[in-house]
Amino acid sequence: MKNNCEKRKVELLIVSDIHLGTYGCHAKELLHYLSSIDPEKIILNGDIIDIWQFNKRYWPKSHMQVLYHIINWIIEGKDVVYITGNHDEMLRKFKGTRLNNFSLLNKLVIEFPDNKKAWIFHGDVFDVTMKHSKWIAKLGGKGYDILILLNRFINWISKSLGRGKISLSKKIKNSVKSAVKFINNFEETAVGIAAEKNYDYVICGHIHQPEIRKIKVPNGHVMYLNSGDWIENLTSLEYNKGKWRIFKYEDEFGVNSVETKNELSELENEFKLLDNNVLFENLLEEFNIIPHKKVN
Repeated sequence: MKNNCEKRKVELLIVSDIHLGTYGCHAKELLHYLSSIDPEKIILNGDIIDIWQFNKRYWPKSHMQVLYHIINWIIEGKDVVYITGNHDEMLRKFKGTRLNNFSLLNKLVIEFPDNKKAWIFHGDVFDVTMKHSKWIAKLGGKGYDILILLNRFINWISKSLGRGKISLSKKIKNSVKSAVKFINNFEETAVGIAAEKNYDYVICGHIHQPEIRKIKVPNGHVMYLNSGDWIENLTSLEYNKGKWRIFKYEDEFGVNSVETKNELSELENEFKLLDNNVLFENLLEEFNIIPHKKVN
């Protein structure tokens, strides 16, 4: 691993929608990225740990290593802010918690040296399904998780044939008019409220759609930014010397920069983990218990 003097300096890092604890989370790629930078301030903008879909049977080592890396940043004295999202909404009961340089919030306002202000929050507050039909959103989350797992298997085949990756969920979202409309409404709503509050930037996550876009409002413009996710897009927001940019993992490190030696075996194991009978067989094996066969 590189030492600090070799790491790329970042004034402000914003990352969201990691969804640790799900099959779709690209924890190895994220860890590779986090290990390559030296940020001054880190904002974790919601859905970091997917408590909705968290299951003790699936928590790979790489997911724990991501948490260790963030904890090490806190120990080093870096300013880390955890903003809650809908998938980690359970943490909202602890909002306002501060431990030295770590804080847990629902929203945050940052003022920059040029006197511009950024309003930062996850974004699910604008999602009607979170308020009125949460069970539908949770059901959709499970289906999305299975789709991502299936997508990984298809991409393994595609890579074996020398072809590039494809994203089934992206194709579905981009082809469904209601999804496109929802994204546009989300952005316009966020910007409209930010303009009323006289913020120069509004920064969200939630919709897994990385974006930096200046949007016109009655009194001028508001910059809308979205950090994307680590399921499909593998993106974050970085701020340096007065400028924002979207970090894209594949553009910086390449599609196959983090390869597993037994990628197919790992995928097979993940599918097997969906079977409760296999789970019980694994438990018997762990306790070295061989079930007695019935005697005829």
